[in-house]
Amino acid sequence: MSSTARSLTEPRVLAHAKRRLFPDEDLGPAYAVADTQFSQQEWLPGRPVDPDVRERLAPFNRVRIGGGYPDLAGVRTLESELLAVERFGEEPPLIAVEAKGYASGGVDTHLGIVQAYDRLHEANAAYLAAPAAVVSETDRTLARELNVGVLGVEPDGAVTALEVPRVVGNRTTTEATALRFQASAQGVAEKSFRLNHPKNYLGYPLAHYADGDTETLLSEYKVVGATTEARRGAAFLGLIDDGPRGAELTSLGKEVVRFALARCGTVEAALEEFEEWYRSRKRFVDLAPAWGQLARRVVFAYPATELLVTELQRLHEDGNREPSLAEFVAYLHELHPSFAVELFVRGDEAVRRRVLTADGELRRAALEDGAVYHAPTVFQLKAMLYHAGILTERGREPHRLEPTADVWALREAV
Repeated sequence: MSSTARSLTEPRVLAHAKRRLFPDEDLGPAYAVADTQFSQQEWLPGRPVDPDVRERLAPFNRVRIGGGYPDLAGVRTLESELLAVERFGEEPPLIAVEAKGYASGGVDTHLGIVQAYDRLHEANAAYLAAPAAVVSETDRTLARELNVGVLGVEPDGAVTALEVPRVVGNRTTTEATALRFQASAQGVAEKSFRLNHPKNYLGYPLAHYADGDTETLLSEYKVVGATTEARRGAAFLGLIDDGPRGAELTSLGKEVVRFALARCGTVEAALEEFEEWYRSRKRFVDLAPAWGQLARRVVFAYPATELLVTELQRLHEDGNREPSLAEFVAYLHELHPSFAVELFVRGDEAVRRRVLTADGELRRAALEDGAVYHAPTVFQLKAMLYHAGILTERGREPHRLEPTADVWALREAV
């Protein structure tokens, strides 16, 4: 066998499969993680993993689907040449991939197919990815019988769908929901929250509804100068749908407008109130109680908020009323490991490798370094929860963060 073919180790096979299933240029809702075992620097003793391969596979997380942990798990609407879809609904399917590559004992394609089949207890589609040269007709027959897709990978990186699976209608209720959350319009991403005051996002649907250019109105009424960030955050909070046709108010965004009309008569009059709060550092719910309560309802509707509040309440009941950030993330990881990582830990390859072992276990000492944390969560989202009256302390930027002293506590525990 040629050395070129032998280069198709399991990490490289998986990297090529990920590129085919989750291309960088994809603009739709999509998110994928490779299992933490692929974050290690050596796959076989003395055989380092190419840094480009690790970069392609990042971010890393350990997500349980079915009876185990797939090599790759993600959410994306796939093309017809990759997935047979009849009717599935509005959500993109949850996809699981098992990769097999050349090792000292050959390529165990049969095991890969059986492992992929196990993932169909929760995934909507499952694949074996393997070197195309080793996939036999027996493999393809077994895969068809089990409704498992087969991706044949060539030494040059080309990937061919040798068998196309049918989508199945499973809905996950486990840690895989973290992937659906990240793939949604409201997932925590570097571009999610750049502003740390909820008024900046509440003002967007008002300016959008008012007569005139939205960005001009936001600036004229001194709601916010960073109008692009305000629009992006309003989308992440579910106040607008920011699609190809431009921004459109959601039902939640329309409710903000109705609140403004009921309180002030016109959205312009409401925007004048916003001007009074320009650059105020006072907690928003104390500065403007009615608007602060509205902000509280909007922020609580954000999918991550309920999880955070629920677990902080449980910690309070257990006697830990002022957990530090490091304590809270470690606690969350015990109960919701995938969510804890996706919400709080930066997604780049080096950080995930510092925080998680190859087996997906948490390296608690790494949590004491503020640099590993995801700024939109520990700074902007936490600051909004503070201003909405949910948390006791505002957020801090990662470079100013002391994770063992940064308190995450409910202002009113029940």
